[in-house]
Amino acid sequence: MKRSTTALLALGTVTAAVTGGVLFLGAGDGTGSPGRGGDGLPPATATVVRTDLVLARTVDGRIDFAQRRAVKAAVEGTVTVAAAEGRTVRRGEALYELNDKPVTLLYGPVPAFREMKKGHRGSDVLQLERNLRDLGYGAGLYVDTEYGEDTESAVKRWQKHLNRETTGRIGRGDVVFQPGEVKVVSADAALADQVGPDAPVLTIASTRPVVRAVLEQTDGALTARGTKVEVTLPSGKTVPGKVAGTVRPEGEDGTEGGGQEGITVEVVLAGGSRAASGEDAEAAASVTFVSEAREGVLAVPVEAVVALRGENGGYGLQVVQGGTSEMIRVETGMTADGRIEVSGAGLRAGMKVGVAKQ
Repeated sequence: MKRSTTALLALGTVTAAVTGGVLFLGAGDGTGSPGRGGDGLPPATATVVRTDLVLARTVDGRIDFAQRRAVKAAVEGTVTVAAAEGRTVRRGEALYELNDKPVTLLYGPVPAFREMKKGHRGSDVLQLERNLRDLGYGAGLYVDTEYGEDTESAVKRWQKHLNRETTGRIGRGDVVFQPGEVKVVSADAALADQVGPDAPVLTIASTRPVVRAVLEQTDGALTARGTKVEVTLPSGKTVPGKVAGTVRPEGEDGTEGGGQEGITVEVVLAGGSRAASGEDAEAAASVTFVSEAREGVLAVPVEAVVALRGENGGYGLQVVQGGTSEMIRVETGMTADGRIEVSGAGLRAGMKVGVAKQ
């Protein structure tokens, strides 16, 4: 025997709406169940579907490069060749020239913190020797932490190739160690500028493209490392990505801490540098953050859910079969794009349910 519709209804219909992923139910009007001409049937119906629900937020972003940092002069001098903005610099190439001498990029995690010469030992020496080997000056060189005669000879061969004085020593400011190849973001010192120790000469970044976007403070959950996103690039191409972390915003002068409200998030793109190849870095990208996803759930329009009165309360759906209807109790879940997740005994995809409006 079918259960009475009016026994479970809240003596009237309620309207469901979604704001920010939360279901709000209006109060019933107390006039009885919905119907057409008093037959107890709803004014409209919708179909229960099995689908994926995704709760997402989309914001504007811009293409940039990861790990921006300044390269500062280690010694006083005059810039005789300025850095070339936009250029990719690799191992053994000059970042810029100071006092008519190239400041060379080498690879390694240990910064150049001293002059290196025969008799020195340390991880920086090991790092230097690995670079000499990889640049083709490894003949007779034993790669270890000791700056020996073999190291001195390899350095002299390298200096001769660079048309520098063959001292066999690596002077302060001769080299800059970075983890890998870099892109010159900006030349902070122009040709003929006088720079002193610790004065910024250029700003570099990883060659790995990223998209930076600003979220509101209330969207903190979306900034978690590894959060999946979908990026629509300026060309219209859509690529997947994930949150790499947050960064401090930049001011108009390129310095950090620009006073921007919100949280600046850095997103890495699947496919690396190929993903953003040929894209206009000045144009805006669109970044969609997925905060929650439910796959293969039953869902109905939010307008189909009604509040049940009585001792137990809860929510229900008015299932329509032919010329009759039955109210069944359901559990509700997440909402997205005007649909709400529902579950309950006997509920299945394809059922027709009443909606308060169409």
